[in-house]
Amino acid sequence: MLAVLDTERQALAAMDVDALVLSAQGKHGLCGELAADQSPAIDPECRSLLEAARHQNEVNRKVRNLLAANVAARLDALTRNPGLYTAPQARRA
Repeated sequence: MLAVLDTERQALAAMDVDALVLSAQGKHGLCGELAADQSPAIDPECRSLLEAARHQNEVNRKVRNLLAANVAARLDALTRNPGLYTAPQARRA
């Protein structure tokens, strides 16, 4: 999972949409495998890896949100129509 999250981070940095789609598919597949594994015992090493993955996923989420806000701002500036590409429920906030 950490390798997939690192690939996602690199795809975000390069703004590579194809790599982002592949990493999203990889994350989805790994989450399915982890959910199917019913082993209740998590040793300290696994717990540490899970925390590292959780942290990396949170960092990637923040980067995605920053990129999305930047793209929205640029589109607003180009179209001179603020909020044109904003979902209606998001405008109310």
